[in-house]
Amino acid sequence: MTQANEHLCDVLIIGSGAAGLSLALQLAAQAKVLVLSKGPLREGSTLYAQGGIAAVFDENDSIASHVEDTLIAGAGLCDKTAVQFTAGNAKAAMEWLIAQGVPFDQYQDEDGSLKYHLTREGGHSHRRILHAADATGQAVQITLVDKVKAHPNIRLLENYNAIDLINGRKLGLDPKRCYGAYVWNKSAAKVELVKARFTALATGGASKVYLYTSNPDVASGDGIAMAWRAGCRVANMEFNQFHPTSLYHPDAPNFLITEAMRGEGAYLKRPDGSRFMPDFDARAELAPRDIVARAIDYEMKRLGANCVYLDISHKPKDFIIEHFPTIYAKCLSVGIDITKQPIPVVPAAHYTCGGVMTDLHGKTDLDNLYAIGEVAYTGLHGANRMASNSLLECVVFARAAAQHILAQLDSQSPLPALPAWDDSRVSDSDEEVVITHNWHELRLFMWDYVGIVRTNKRLERALHRVELLQREIQDYYSHFRVSHNLLELRNLVQVAELIIRCAMQRQESRGLHYNLDYPQQREGSGPSILAPKF
Repeated sequence: MTQANEHLCDVLIIGSGAAGLSLALQLAAQAKVLVLSKGPLREGSTLYAQGGIAAVFDENDSIASHVEDTLIAGAGLCDKTAVQFTAGNAKAAMEWLIAQGVPFDQYQDEDGSLKYHLTREGGHSHRRILHAADATGQAVQITLVDKVKAHPNIRLLENYNAIDLINGRKLGLDPKRCYGAYVWNKSAAKVELVKARFTALATGGASKVYLYTSNPDVASGDGIAMAWRAGCRVANMEFNQFHPTSLYHPDAPNFLITEAMRGEGAYLKRPDGSRFMPDFDARAELAPRDIVARAIDYEMKRLGANCVYLDISHKPKDFIIEHFPTIYAKCLSVGIDITKQPIPVVPAAHYTCGGVMTDLHGKTDLDNLYAIGEVAYTGLHGANRMASNSLLECVVFARAAAQHILAQLDSQSPLPALPAWDDSRVSDSDEEVVITHNWHELRLFMWDYVGIVRTNKRLERALHRVELLQREIQDYYSHFRVSHNLLELRNLVQVAELIIRCAMQRQESRGLHYNLDYPQQREGSGPSILAPKF
């Protein structure tokens, strides 16, 4: 029997993006599923993903080519088995999405048959990106939300923050097993208990740790921080992808300009109108994101410029509006007509390539705990994520985790009694300014010291600052009742420490990690792995 403020389910899924909702739908025929959404169900990084999803649909393309392109983009740090697994399951994953009703763009072939329109993005040697105009993530998210809301076996809790996972270490139970989570009901301002036979983290990445990011506000590294506190290893946290092209405009924060625009012929230009990418890489605008982001960063610093420009105005007006309606409308709303003018752009923190270590089933170091999507380190991305492999990873690993969970569902022992959350010795905070100040300080020094270009001294300064913040925030957390901002700040400062420690461990420059003190790659490099110590 469940008590007040207590929930019971077969599978708790923390996160409601492409990974979490795909997992929920593939479990729900045989399991009682509870999906925890930090904000409104549609909010999250999936909603804002513009470009598309990579999969081999063209007869002139091949899985081997998709694998090879991913390995090259990953700068020698991808796990080849994970890459082969993902690329090999890509088409089946996309066919599942199509069956759910995701409206990928199609065209009529010469013989009258409908085919999927495939675009090309940086790092890809073929056109293999399925897309829904320039708002693919929105199409995926809306479709999956509608399906989830209609399923009787899926219960949705919106506006809930997960606080911590429950394992047996402090409860006299199995220390290597997850039993659910404590969660904070924002609407009622109270902590509740979720008991679950299985728990899956699908919380996305941690780009909110940086001052400038393309991500929505919910991307605060919650799953990575919770898994770390529960005893899971993390890997490759130093590899933070900075998307090269985010709109630079005071009235349009957090708006991404999709890489597909460069795939369709847009040029990057200096303020004087000259192109610069051919000076940095033979692939010019179609070079991988790390190269493009560093080139933009270099040119901005060299010229003292606030931004560079992305120009597609040389293409026909109808072509631009048809292919990029969302970007066209957004830019027009701030006075930029992309059919006639270049778009001012800057890099922004965009994707966390590392995360909670998992196997090919999405299983973490804790029994009954899974991590899928951006929160996870599967080995797919290596030192740099290739465009449009992110939503693909969400769906491929959601399907793999669902199969693994369902195979064990009937063999699970009953859940033990778990203690309710105790907040009897804390009080309401009257010092919210502390959170606001620490929040800004953290994101500023992470941008300045642990951004696109790093040095040993910058990393040492960042570690010193983050350790001071951790002590301050832990003291605050121990004395006051939880709040949304406090929970996010607690998680972000933990993730910041993990990013810094992984960056200090990697004594080379590779992919997204560029250290001026170690400008060369080292032979025999592997993933940077951190393990908790209790």
